[in-house]
Amino acid sequence: MKSNFLILTSTDNVATAISDLKAGEVLIVDGKEIKLRDEIKLGHKFSVKQIKKGDFILKYGEIIGAASYDIYPGEHVHVHNIHSLRGGSSGRH
Repeated sequence: MKSNFLILTSTDNVATAISDLKAGEVLIVDGKEIKLRDEIKLGHKFSVKQIKKGDFILKYGEIIGAASYDIYPGEHVHVHNIHSLRGGSSGRH
């Protein structure tokens, strides 16, 4: 079965869409069904586990931010519900 999302490590609590996904679509993640609460565009993240406010967002085994409020499985994870913990806002090094 072809997957339309990517999870690299077992510690990740988000997956990255590798195609556009529709709200209401049901995906199998680690043998469990997750119904998407939101439309997820290619390259965007969605929660694969319950994430409580203040919990770290883990992608590719790395902390990329902290939840600004509770995030439910299947919910879009983006700037509207996470605080970035990566330095700077310009993206320049």
